[in-house]
Amino acid sequence: MSDTPETLDIILRKLLSAIPEVTAAAIVSVEGLPISSALAADIDETRIAAMTAAILSLAERAIHEMNKGDFQEILIKGTDGYLLVLQAGRNAVLTVSTTPDIRLGLILLDAKRTCEKIAKLI
Repeated sequence: MSDTPETLDIILRKLLSAIPEVTAAAIVSVEGLPISSALAADIDETRIAAMTAAILSLAERAIHEMNKGDFQEILIKGTDGYLLVLQAGRNAVLTVSTTPDIRLGLILLDAKRTCEKIAKLI
């Protein structure tokens, strides 16, 4: 076991290195501010953070209106892959981008574990 404490950046890098189909990840505040990210250079983390917050807000309202409890996760499927948004503590969410051939059970399990680590640090 390492004595080096995990940072948010390290947590994101571990997620990306553990599953090759994960192409990007970001930790975003529920208000839409970027906290930490592992995104391609051509992707604006501020823009991704704002869009994630907008998606989160709509999901929370829909869940509330349909009496489905508290928000946990969103899965968005596009022709070129998936976007996942998962609750990572009270004040943050984890956004993950994947290729289309990802095994969803695997990424959901790893993403939830990653969210638990994030929640302990935020």
